[in-house]
Amino acid sequence: MTEINVCISCDDNYAKYASVVIASILANCREDDFLNFYILDGEISDDSKSKMLTLKNIKNCTINFVKVDETKLEIYKQINTHEYITLLTYYRLILSELLPNVDKIIYLDCDTVVNTSLKELFETDLNDYIIGGVLDARVKHKKKWRNSKYINAGMVVFNLAKIREEHIENKFYEYTKNNIAKIETGDQDIINYTLADKIKILDDEWNVQVSGFASRTSFTNRPNIIHYIGYYKPWVFGSCTFFKDLYFKYLQMTPWALNEDEKKYWYIENKKASRKNFWKKRPLCFLNPKYWYIFYCSYIKQ
Repeated sequence: MTEINVCISCDDNYAKYASVVIASILANCREDDFLNFYILDGEISDDSKSKMLTLKNIKNCTINFVKVDETKLEIYKQINTHEYITLLTYYRLILSELLPNVDKIIYLDCDTVVNTSLKELFETDLNDYIIGGVLDARVKHKKKWRNSKYINAGMVVFNLAKIREEHIENKFYEYTKNNIAKIETGDQDIINYTLADKIKILDDEWNVQVSGFASRTSFTNRPNIIHYIGYYKPWVFGSCTFFKDLYFKYLQMTPWALNEDEKKYWYIENKKASRKNFWKKRPLCFLNPKYWYIFYCSYIKQ
């Protein structure tokens, strides 16, 4: 049996999305995988917790709710960045303290789905690296970021033992205190600029960042982990997010599964709106050779 530790941070509003992540992991794990889930609790209601615990019916696992003392995060409350970055995202910066008996863990954002066993990812040999992650979309798409080792924090493998050994959480705090006006993308900046050369770059398949058909960090049709970045998540009506059908597939495995009327709205009306929005934004896309290359990678290439 292989024990795999996974951490997700959410409040009551995101309990449904966190459950989709968990359901996708349990639906795709191997028979001998045993998952230990640690949910960093940002005021999740008892009702939502009860619903989340029913996910054990998909496959036996442990689901642990971890209370967070937010007084330990006062410095991070002072960061002025994007409004969608809440205090919840900074919880991961004190993970080694929150989980003193865990030495290694995979952290996943709530806007991800997993399509394979996490065994290979969890067993990544970090050696002397502090964390492992996948290059951020900006590194792939923007010239000024080329050759950067800046990772996306939507999926991070944390070497918690090493973090405790090297007092990394204190370094996160010190970096924040000294650079608070420069921080643009919250904890992601803090993690990247504090650790710098102590980050192991992992294969793109472990965090395929998606915001549209042509806006992906990899055009594979078999991503290991999909990360729905940007505002237009799968649960936003009419969004053009690629792979969003997988979100609804795993949603149906949770207590928040759609009823028949909701299915009509999300499966039929939503798809119509998505196609309309796509052609409105990209009316001449079929004239671009890149579009056909992406089409080939997405639907034909094995």
